[in-house]
Amino acid sequence: MRASDTDGASAFALPALRLGLILAVGLLAGVLAGLRPARHAARLNALRAITQEQGTPI
Repeated sequence: MRASDTDGASAFALPALRLGLILAVGLLAGVLAGLRPARHAARLNALRAITQEQGTPI
């Protein structure tokens, strides 16, 4: 990806491979960061969690 002024004096270039790598690392980090909370939530008893959140035990 390239962008430059109309006269071409300054240019900005971002290689597609580097951009793809940055996006892949960010995606992997997001997935890994969400795994632990998701696994914990999947093991919860939903009705018990809701009632305990309101302060009244089952």
